[in-house]
Amino acid sequence: MSGKTVLILGGGVGGLVAANELRQRLPREHRIVLVEKNAQHTFAPSFLWLMTGDRQPARITREVRQLVRPGVEVVIDSARAIDLASQRVETSAQTLNYDYLIVALGAELAPEAIPGLDTVHTFYTFEGAGKLRDALRTFNSGQVAVVVSALPYKCPGAPHEGAMLIADSFRRRGIRDKVQVHLFTPEPQPMPVAGPTLGDAVKQMLAGKGVVFHPLHKLTAVNPTKCELAFDGKEPFKYDLLVAIPPHRGPQLVREAGLTNEAGWIPVDRATLRTKYENVHALGDVTAISIPGRWKPDVPMMLPKAGVFAHAQAQVVARRIAAEIMGAPAKETFCGEGYCMLEAGEDLAGFAFGNFFGEPSPQVKLRQMGRAWHWGKVLFEQWWLAPQGLKRETLRLALTLGSKGLGIPSVI
Repeated sequence: MSGKTVLILGGGVGGLVAANELRQRLPREHRIVLVEKNAQHTFAPSFLWLMTGDRQPARITREVRQLVRPGVEVVIDSARAIDLASQRVETSAQTLNYDYLIVALGAELAPEAIPGLDTVHTFYTFEGAGKLRDALRTFNSGQVAVVVSALPYKCPGAPHEGAMLIADSFRRRGIRDKVQVHLFTPEPQPMPVAGPTLGDAVKQMLAGKGVVFHPLHKLTAVNPTKCELAFDGKEPFKYDLLVAIPPHRGPQLVREAGLTNEAGWIPVDRATLRTKYENVHALGDVTAISIPGRWKPDVPMMLPKAGVFAHAQAQVVARRIAAEIMGAPAKETFCGEGYCMLEAGEDLAGFAFGNFFGEPSPQVKLRQMGRAWHWGKVLFEQWWLAPQGLKRETLRLALTLGSKGLGIPSVI
């Protein structure tokens, strides 16, 4: 058997899981190459805790090379072009050939897509969460607007978590009665893909934290001089502090390669994550996967962009590729199950879980808020950021045992 090369673009959740799973399953004559532009991995689910000051930057960052198994080749470089016909990828420094390609590049943020939005705060980046932390510490009174600027966006629970944690940060400082937190979204309800029951439950969580929820508000422009938001068909809103979830788009690299649909995302087979090109898979936020149900009669619903799905998809892709290389049947499929801890402050969180491929629409439930869900998220953070080796295996066991007690599905 001649050695094969599996090339993975992107060292986020999906890319790291795929690389480690492949390295575990394939003999060493097969190369696993991970291309990631940043030498430091930042754990995105902890950006909200960085925003509130509950995490220091060093606690939620690790070198990418610490997070992969021995034998995974890590290339710290930016991919510049994908040549699907020749099965190679050009980086800024070299050409990499592949037998199998996994695209796990995530979504790009495009604040410039909305006039005035590129100068505001966000907790959707590592740097932005740190700057927002400093802004919140010196904010003493007024109106805070948390705005979902466009659809789709990654981590459907994050805007609601962010608004509740911001409100809770003012409570901890004793100025809750001097600040009003507003959450705006173009969606008809919180997390609409999960159905009206869960949406109503999240609205109750928001109200319990004093967050004013504004659905069906499509942002059209920001006037930083007047501190004013403009919405399509709605009254403008004056703010004192603006926190935005910027528009998302597929990376330019995959758009230029011809991998994407008209919306700029990569369509894949929802069970296998295969693209229309031979030996090319895509997973995570960069993909477009339709699910049962429709927003409107002519607009299908899409699988949310979330790390839990990237994690599970990466395992499926890696196992299928490994089986194919080893001449075994590729039986693994992605089933559409996922979950999310919704942080609400005071060490409390809700827990949403279910089957997003359920018929006739996703079957998602939200369990009552409790401290167990918060500590489950803390435990997962510790496991994820642990270097490979004995420590990581110990935390794997701890999380597996903890998940059995907490009712948290184990995806590791």
